[in-house]
Amino acid sequence: MSFMFHPFPYADPNAVNPVTARGVSPVSGLANVASSLAALLSEGKKIGIDSYPGADLKSLVAVIEQKCAGKGVRIIDADTLLKPADEITELLRPYLPEDRDEDPVLLYGRRYLDGYEGLQQAKKTAALKKDLAAAAGGVLVWGHGALVKALRSSYDRRVWMDVTPRTAVLAFKNGHAKNVGAGAAQPYNLVMRRNYYVDFETAVTERWSLIRQNKLDLYISADIPEKMQMLSFRELKSLFAELNGRPFRCRPVYLEGVWGGWYIHRLRHLPKEMRNCAWVFDMIPMEVSLVAKTDKWEFEAPFFTFVQVMGEKLLGKQAYEQFGGFFPIRFNYDDTFHSSGNMSIQCHPDEKYVTTHHSELGRQDESYYVCVTGQGARTYLGFQNEKSCEEFFAEARRVEHNGEKIDYTKYINWVDSKPGTQVMIPAGTVHASGRNQVILEIGSLTIGSYTYKLYDYQRTDPQTGLTRPIHLKMGSRVIHGERTKEWVNANVVNHGGLVREGADWKEIIVGEHDLLYFSLRNLIFDTKMEDDTDGTFHVLALVDGEKVRVASKADPSRCYIMNSMDIIVVPADIGEYTLENLGEGTVTVHKTLLKR
Repeated sequence: MSFMFHPFPYADPNAVNPVTARGVSPVSGLANVASSLAALLSEGKKIGIDSYPGADLKSLVAVIEQKCAGKGVRIIDADTLLKPADEITELLRPYLPEDRDEDPVLLYGRRYLDGYEGLQQAKKTAALKKDLAAAAGGVLVWGHGALVKALRSSYDRRVWMDVTPRTAVLAFKNGHAKNVGAGAAQPYNLVMRRNYYVDFETAVTERWSLIRQNKLDLYISADIPEKMQMLSFRELKSLFAELNGRPFRCRPVYLEGVWGGWYIHRLRHLPKEMRNCAWVFDMIPMEVSLVAKTDKWEFEAPFFTFVQVMGEKLLGKQAYEQFGGFFPIRFNYDDTFHSSGNMSIQCHPDEKYVTTHHSELGRQDESYYVCVTGQGARTYLGFQNEKSCEEFFAEARRVEHNGEKIDYTKYINWVDSKPGTQVMIPAGTVHASGRNQVILEIGSLTIGSYTYKLYDYQRTDPQTGLTRPIHLKMGSRVIHGERTKEWVNANVVNHGGLVREGADWKEIIVGEHDLLYFSLRNLIFDTKMEDDTDGTFHVLALVDGEKVRVASKADPSRCYIMNSMDIIVVPADIGEYTLENLGEGTVTVHKTLLKR
């Protein structure tokens, strides 16, 4: 995930995917979902319900309890299986270190991988399993850990309640949710750190286990509790299969920021209450959602739930096996257009560091494709010369706590930005997006976002009012000071060449590097061109042009019409597909795919 602490509470109504959804009929509304489950309990069924953190499962259970009153149904809170709060705190301490010298605001940690089983008292879980086996009437076990492996076979129905990551984060931010088994209240940033390294990670793993073992019977989408919808798992798979049979677009998450700009804000008519738009998480797999829409209903699920269900059909064999079923590339727009300043000067860790210190899945590489620029736009990349790294770090340390500003341009190299500029940023390369541009950021797979800020112009955080923290110690361990201006120009700016061409179209590589496992390309055409997934997913962004129709060649009705700056996924199973310019002039579609 990407430490999405402060998403703007906005669900983009335009980011939906029309479907026919034949044979799919959601049970809609809190009362109706509760009635359906209460009816099963009244028949003597045993039901286990687990949920993603932040879901309002308690409201559903309260209504079920009302409807089952006097019918001999037992209701058991899975929290009663947990270890005491102080034991859980001690258990998790190694995963949530408290070294403020190294990590000033306690942002980072290590992934917890022992599941709900590690948080439960094994004797109590075993006792509940025996109790369920002997029970004669209906029993509902609900809450985090209700569907651990030891209990799954004890139920007649296994239910998962999902909410989108956006809704989950807002629930914690607004005080509607708390960490699993938590004791004393903690500041919001520490609550969210634990979520990212423990609670969210544990829930994602539990949900994936249920899907892989085909142990899920019912699925509830519950971003708006009063309007929750329930499908059988068979119906969910049918709906997802239809989405996977066509190009689709995810629902983005929008975030304000200290350097936020205005281009995307105006392009997508974002709410006037947003003070700017710094990040657009258009396709960050662990953060966005996917919306299917018919003429009667709209159904939203976390995108990663979709990834977990569709697996190889979405990703392709190579990606599925290479990355263990995770969607391996992330996409977002960074908007500094007409903003107050640059992004922070920063770097990211390599594979050895991120796996050793954070138990993560791999290195954090990035790339920037410049989409829109204003006057004076620059992209900062690499050091000026071989001495600049040491001199820069010395200056950054000197002013870290005194508020003094430094002339970072003495040390940091820059590239003049213009639309179409592609830069690649292998882990350890110092970089920043400068003011007055919109870039398409494409990065490698990590669950957490390891951005080690090295200098942030002494700006204050709008949420805390304090000077924004930097991570010089962590950054110094992963920085590549030898990546100077000469290295940058020779290796990581606009490197590629022609792949293929026709009368009024061509495909070119705009960026490839041995350290990056994805290829960055442009599809440039006047009227139409064709492509083929050839067994691996493609991600397309309309970076220059008004409107493009992307359709399966085998069945042109399976299509998506992209507007300017939209990002869509073409699943591996699509195979051959067509792109048609529905606007004026020549268009450019940026394409990302895995290297073979």
